[in-house]
Amino acid sequence: MSLIRFPRRRALALPAVLLAAAFVATACGGHDGATGGDGRDGSPGGSGSAAAPAAAHVIVTPAAGGAAVSPGTPVRVTVTGGTLAAVTVTPNGAASDGVTPVEVTGALDAGRRTWTSDRTMTPGTSYTVRVTASDAAGRPSRTTSTFATAAAARVNGVTPTPLNHAVVGVGLPVSLAFDKPVADRAAVERALRITTTPAVHGSWGWLTDPTTGIQRVDWRPDTYWRPGTTVTLTARLSGIDTGGGRYLRRDIHDTFTIGTARISYVDLRRHTMRVTENGRTVRTFKISGGRPAYPTWNGRMVVLDKQSTVRMTSASVNIATSKDSADFYDEDVKDAVRITTSGTFVHAAPWNASVMGISNASHGCVGMDTADARWFFDRATRGDLVVTSGSTRATVDKANGYGEWNLSLAQWRALSALA
Repeated sequence: MSLIRFPRRRALALPAVLLAAAFVATACGGHDGATGGDGRDGSPGGSGSAAAPAAAHVIVTPAAGGAAVSPGTPVRVTVTGGTLAAVTVTPNGAASDGVTPVEVTGALDAGRRTWTSDRTMTPGTSYTVRVTASDAAGRPSRTTSTFATAAAARVNGVTPTPLNHAVVGVGLPVSLAFDKPVADRAAVERALRITTTPAVHGSWGWLTDPTTGIQRVDWRPDTYWRPGTTVTLTARLSGIDTGGGRYLRRDIHDTFTIGTARISYVDLRRHTMRVTENGRTVRTFKISGGRPAYPTWNGRMVVLDKQSTVRMTSASVNIATSKDSADFYDEDVKDAVRITTSGTFVHAAPWNASVMGISNASHGCVGMDTADARWFFDRATRGDLVVTSGSTRATVDKANGYGEWNLSLAQWRALSALA
């Protein structure tokens, strides 16, 4: 009999680890602690048993330790045997060229089993992906993975207008001017967002200035801005390939406000300029516009900037280079308010004082008496409108300054890369 009992005493002396494992398996099966090993009473061999759930398995793409990836590569996190609770993709320090890199955003699918990024990454940057997941039993796990983006061999620069916290006139569009032409306009436009308070409808359009050759994308509201409107530009541009591997490196976030509705109406037949503010006429001036040989542009133009003194020469606008020419000029002009990139200004023109309000005698600019020009200069703000009529010249080009207000709404919307 002792030969039979001895093994049973050995079975009661199982190591504690094995006993614990047996308990867990019984508990997961939902049993009440019955023992035995014949498959009928809750033992591991019984039909009512259940194995412990497998741990959640997380896969991160791009994989850690691989070659540097394109900044446009999507980041993708998937899980099997569980769900994703949180995913972050954060840069590790500055980019290789010193630019502050962006954090990568994304979204989970409905089943919380896949997370996919929704934007590009900064070139030449190390990124760390941190994942929190849960298995089927709710047990959490954490995964960390690091990869790098390739540095940009070529870059593209962008200049926004207006700058942050500016107060501008009702005609100024939101504008992004690029150092080099953009081939993939749709990719850039998809990364741009305008938000306003109150809500304003508008659209993006692509333009190339005929004077400078600079390409830009502008957001023009359907109608002039309302005074007091707050406008915010969010441009998630870092890591976008503008064409041929030429990357944008920085995001842009700017907020500005619309100020006084100042619109000036130049009548080149009557030789007057009527200045209105918020719909009310505040001053009317005698002016002298472009002479018949050099008429002033017709149409709606927007104040670009202003300078107290500007050197203006006939050679700079391809009129006359020789001092012997009757059309030669080289003047330091006071109180100059610029309204086109091609060189149209509203400015003081004391040399034409005798013809103010009588005839057009300039080389294309709108001239005024010194005191009148100073009054206008002091009040003029970037984004104010100057609307000219009565000239024999064509309407100003849509990209010569901010001439896009001369297009119908349908014509403007057609200039979007996403139209």
